[in-house]
Amino acid sequence: MMDEGVHEAVSLHRRLMRAMLVTTLLALTLTGVVLHHLFAEHVMEQSRRTLAGQLEQVLTQLEFDPQGRPLIAEGRLGNPRWQQVFSGEYWQVEAADAHSAEAAPEPLRSRSLWDFTLQLDAPQQEKDGLGQYRIHGPQSRPLQALARTVTADFADGGRWRVVVAADVSETLQAIERFSGLLAASLGVLFVLLLAASIAQVRIGLRPLARLRRALDDVLDGQASQVRGQFAQEVQPLVTQFNTVLARNAEIIYRARTQAGNLAHAIKTPLAVLQQAAQDAETSGAAVPVALINEQVGIARRHVDWHMARSRAAAAAGMPGQRTPLAPVLEQLLRAMRLIHAERALQIALEPAPDAAFAFAGEEQDLQELLGNLIDNACQWARTRVRVGCTVQDEGAARLCVTIDDDGTGIAAEEREQVLARGVRLDESAPGTGLGLSIAQELAGLYHGSVRLDDSPLGGLRVTVCLPLASAADRR
Repeated sequence: MMDEGVHEAVSLHRRLMRAMLVTTLLALTLTGVVLHHLFAEHVMEQSRRTLAGQLEQVLTQLEFDPQGRPLIAEGRLGNPRWQQVFSGEYWQVEAADAHSAEAAPEPLRSRSLWDFTLQLDAPQQEKDGLGQYRIHGPQSRPLQALARTVTADFADGGRWRVVVAADVSETLQAIERFSGLLAASLGVLFVLLLAASIAQVRIGLRPLARLRRALDDVLDGQASQVRGQFAQEVQPLVTQFNTVLARNAEIIYRARTQAGNLAHAIKTPLAVLQQAAQDAETSGAAVPVALINEQVGIARRHVDWHMARSRAAAAAGMPGQRTPLAPVLEQLLRAMRLIHAERALQIALEPAPDAAFAFAGEEQDLQELLGNLIDNACQWARTRVRVGCTVQDEGAARLCVTIDDDGTGIAAEEREQVLARGVRLDESAPGTGLGLSIAQELAGLYHGSVRLDDSPLGGLRVTVCLPLASAADRR
């Protein structure tokens, strides 16, 4: 049950559907609000324009008598609806300067108003002397009104407000009908978009379903890697996963090989000891202690070597590994000076490595590799061993350590043979620890190399090149 809850919480399908649902709802809601507003503004603007034309018509026919009272001959107005009682279109002329309703003269109004007086409050909008109003008219019908204030053209003429109004109930109903149709249309559009989103998400996530089936084949042992072509957004993930699978397969293969090699390597010492025990049992003599120590030592060296090689093989190539070179070399040289103190060897680090020089691997592997090579140089040197370090940039940055001695060296025709002898320690020269061939294989596990040359000191120069850790790998 917990696994199902976690699966639902991280479902890409659910996340995408939620995101599409929310964004679609927001977009359609915003669209509906904007379209409703634009339509209402357009319809009301058309009504305002009609009223503006009617207001100009009334103003054109407006006259004043000698007492300054307004006069309009209705027969000269061309709109017959102004003659029909409560027709929905009205005009009115009222005093604008009266301080109270009792003091105000009776307004001049259209026949359509009958005895109803339009009551204007503060205008909703006023521009260029033209006020716009939303009021209630006869029978409590909603009206849209326009008003302009004029002044009689003689000395005692007062200020008069000319008002035209029209019933907008049908207009408001039309806006409501449009809003209903718009909501229904947007609802249908939402359903269609939701269906399209579901289809899009399913089609878009189909490569992940194929990837899951391919992974199931790998888990079931039906395939060693993820097979098939995937979308370019998914293919890098598949490539990296196949790389991990290949590396795991390589590690398993190496482990099996190492186990077989180790079993084969210690088989001979065990057989020698067994034969010695049988001979001793037959003859009644004791098993020679020297023979036991010799065979046990051989077996122990093989075990140590295979363990070191297995650890290096597992660590090689792991990301984020960084081992500074200078502390490792200084520690190794101090140890060598103590080990070979009776020979008074001159063991120098020339030049000292830069503090930024670092090996892209495990510290223990670096100590074992360089310690073997430096100890080998000390074994064969007469009086002097010199260790140096450089960085070479040939395509990929490499950390190269050179170890020179003034011993007898190795002939050029024998160098390749020495490096190619394999992993069995008893095939290497005595006293060389893991041997040059073993050092080469350890370096090879890190995609490095070991090269033998003539040393300027007169003996052998061993150059080991290993991957250089970048500054981004600092721990």
